[in-house]
Amino acid sequence: MGQKVHPRGFRLGVSSDWQAKWFSKKKYSEWLEEDEKIRTIIKGSYGHSGISEVFVERPDNEAVTITIRTARPGVVIGKKGSEIGSLRERLERELNRRVLINVDEVKTPETDAQLIAENIAGRIEKRASYKRAMKRALSDALRRGALGVKIMVSGRLAGAEIARREWYLRGRLPLQTMRAKLSYGTAVAQTKYGTIGIKVWIYNGDAKV
Repeated sequence: MGQKVHPRGFRLGVSSDWQAKWFSKKKYSEWLEEDEKIRTIIKGSYGHSGISEVFVERPDNEAVTITIRTARPGVVIGKKGSEIGSLRERLERELNRRVLINVDEVKTPETDAQLIAENIAGRIEKRASYKRAMKRALSDALRRGALGVKIMVSGRLAGAEIARREWYLRGRLPLQTMRAKLSYGTAVAQTKYGTIGIKVWIYNGDAKV
């Protein structure tokens, strides 16, 4: 079995950026746990609103700046900012520090790998055909400007007795080119036959380095 490297980690500092921007020697483990808690709370509260990424910055020891990239910013913000206000209050109670939240809209969710993976997982959980869901996601991504798409599903597909893996690839997918802008996302579909894992790779051209 070959060892796989995460597309974002492989390209950090070249064509990808860090999802957490802070540095600390003494509080590294504490802040790392806080980052995971922040993402868990946001995903748990707004899992239905198409959360793509959550960026965490720490300008000082007493403040945290969170940027949420979502396909449905109106759901996250809420009416007159009620939802985002309650989220900020909850995070400040949990972390015991000042929290600032920004919301960025994902302009083309059809070319965002994480949103595509979660969309396919939702369709599979609603008993839709996994092949139809994969092919539809492929065509939508290519139509909206993606240069290459790969989608892989694994598990007891369609209730089969033996788990297997199936994938589709359209266009180019340069996994070893560091300047390639690759979007990678995973999701899990909970079905009555067990869990089905979904992985998505999207190639959106090369970065200028």
